[in-house]
Amino acid sequence: MEPIPSRNPLEHLAAYKTHGGLPPLAGLGLFAEAVQPGLSVEDSVARLKRHHYVLRRLHGIFIARLTAEPVYELKMAFSLHAHLCAEHVAAIRARVGEMREPPLGLDRIPHLGLEIALDEVRSAPTTAELLLGLYEVVVPAVRDAMVRHSAETHVLADQPTRRVLRFVVMELDDLLEYGRRAVSALVSESDREAALPALECIRAALAAAGGICGTASEGVLPPRVRSAVPWTFDGRPRRDARFPDPYNMGVNAEVFLYDERQPADAKVLMMFYKRLREIDVPEMMAGIIAETPEKPWGYYRDMTRQLWDEARHAMMGEVGFASLGVDWPRSVMVNFTWSLGLNTQLTPLERHAVLYFIEQGLMPRTGKRHEWEVGVMSRNPLAATFQDFDWADEVLHARVGRDWYVSQMPSAHEAVEYGDACWSRVLAGWTQWKAQGLTEHRNWWPDCYGQYCERNGIPAVPEVLKYHVTYESTRADLRDVSASA
Repeated sequence: MEPIPSRNPLEHLAAYKTHGGLPPLAGLGLFAEAVQPGLSVEDSVARLKRHHYVLRRLHGIFIARLTAEPVYELKMAFSLHAHLCAEHVAAIRARVGEMREPPLGLDRIPHLGLEIALDEVRSAPTTAELLLGLYEVVVPAVRDAMVRHSAETHVLADQPTRRVLRFVVMELDDLLEYGRRAVSALVSESDREAALPALECIRAALAAAGGICGTASEGVLPPRVRSAVPWTFDGRPRRDARFPDPYNMGVNAEVFLYDERQPADAKVLMMFYKRLREIDVPEMMAGIIAETPEKPWGYYRDMTRQLWDEARHAMMGEVGFASLGVDWPRSVMVNFTWSLGLNTQLTPLERHAVLYFIEQGLMPRTGKRHEWEVGVMSRNPLAATFQDFDWADEVLHARVGRDWYVSQMPSAHEAVEYGDACWSRVLAGWTQWKAQGLTEHRNWWPDCYGQYCERNGIPAVPEVLKYHVTYESTRADLRDVSASA
């Protein structure tokens, strides 16, 4: 059917005025934009599906590479970036569901070129190449594709999509700024040169797919470079040089924290240690997420939110030590024995069971509330703030555990008992690690407490300096404390 002939709609706009000169269209844009037809629903959905695929794969890459990444700051950044991607994937899935009836086809690969590009990034053999692939190729490409999508879809008819894209682009800009600084700090010219073949493969694969949007001419698929060998998840945690004694289990934080004879300010130091030690929770949870396929997206979204919360807690400990002048890499031996043991000895479901069991021990008065009370009693406002929000986070984490772990078990009681049993099976290797020369389980507490006292003009309490209770025969949980409370 021939279109009805009409004059250019822009010619009629000069005579159209809003009341009192108010902004038109609720402030979304101008009539000059709104009289243009924009993308169809089909075209807008097709682009959303491609954005969805790339963000979902980026989430998986951040998760998959977190545990074995040795640089602490990158572990923390990957935790945040995975969380942001998970949230935006959920928002795009919801928007597609508003415009199309199920099945939505969101789990299909839109184009083999996109799959190859993301596989190449995930398989990067070095941190430098991974950073380049993420922050100089894929993230800029998907960000620009979303900007174009927003500009080309209708300003009024497709406003819900434009709103989703606006928030994604805003946070992708944050990712890109972090990535720019990370590349500048960590990537040398020789690193960049070594990465060139893989980066060219990623770019060629994106081009073969017609770009992220799929609107450009498709090219020829390149041969795989890094992903020619199938990638596998590496569950053994790695740490950088600031963690010189990662097998050290020489200072039992829980016994100290619940000893009524110990002063509150010293307990704050031990709480900062416990927070920083939580770096091993993202290391462990990344394995659960990476090795648990075919769950509803809500599972990955909630679990990644908890993973990010645990990373925030670790950084609270880092900030806490910095605020007190404690040189934690020298004076505090932060271990990885918990994530190492769980990742190498338990299945993903068993790890989740242990996580839930520990969370249940944190909910009674002897758990997070006690730590908040210590923070308040210490008259350290930063510690009180950190423990206040740490406690609040555990409320959410308990709900995540109920939704995605307890729901698979016969009862809540059996869920807790199973977690306790699974953790009891994990072999800590105290004697073995010492015999192998991996650690002496050195008592680092006098160094930490002594430095705190010296730098803050506080006289050291001799009895506090003498504290020396280890994890040789006890687990790092609150089971005994909770039972006696």
